[in-house]
Amino acid sequence: MNKSLPLTVIAEHNDFYVIEKPAGLNFHSEEGPGFVVLAEQQLGEKLFAVHRLDKVTSGLIILARSSQAAAQFTRLFTAHEVDKFYLALSDTKPKKKQGWIKGDMAKSRRSSFKLLKTHTNPAITRFYSFSVAANLRGYILKPYSGKTHQLRVALKSIAAPILGDALYGGTESQRTYLHAYALCFTWKNERFKFICKPNSDALYGQLIKHDNFHTWQQPWNLDW
Repeated sequence: MNKSLPLTVIAEHNDFYVIEKPAGLNFHSEEGPGFVVLAEQQLGEKLFAVHRLDKVTSGLIILARSSQAAAQFTRLFTAHEVDKFYLALSDTKPKKKQGWIKGDMAKSRRSSFKLLKTHTNPAITRFYSFSVAANLRGYILKPYSGKTHQLRVALKSIAAPILGDALYGGTESQRTYLHAYALCFTWKNERFKFICKPNSDALYGQLIKHDNFHTWQQPWNLDW
């Protein structure tokens, strides 16, 4: 990935930006400048992280433009008042095609996590899916909690690891097919809805062009 390319700004507000994070870009700076630093350099101002995406995940990120806005967004995220919707692809047959995935998460090997059958402080995810092509299934997921690797672990737990997600047993591919697709929240009494379709490589293109995808065009209208 060419990290010198400008980031795509989806929306600009007095209090925040909504920006698309490319897959494969670290959120925080590690070997080189991460997503937040690149956004600050591109936009020429100090920005504040209020949530994050894994390195392998692409899609929508909110960056606050002041510490006050950041504090308010942090409250919204902590109270689960920001609805988040993700798209994923898998090439294996799931144990179930829609519904809830719930369970506590525990650390496993190689910095991964596993889903337990207990429900003390569970990760909660709801999803729908449909068959895109032979050996390719599309998923739309809504997390109701904010655990690290939650969606990756959820799909692994139903025997459908995300395509390209080697850490969780996914088939090797050019990328991990997990994308932060949509955000919905109320800010200063105004309702905001943002959508960012994944860059249409061949596989995501098949998902987006499929007849069934039209029901996911406004994900907040699905029966969650």
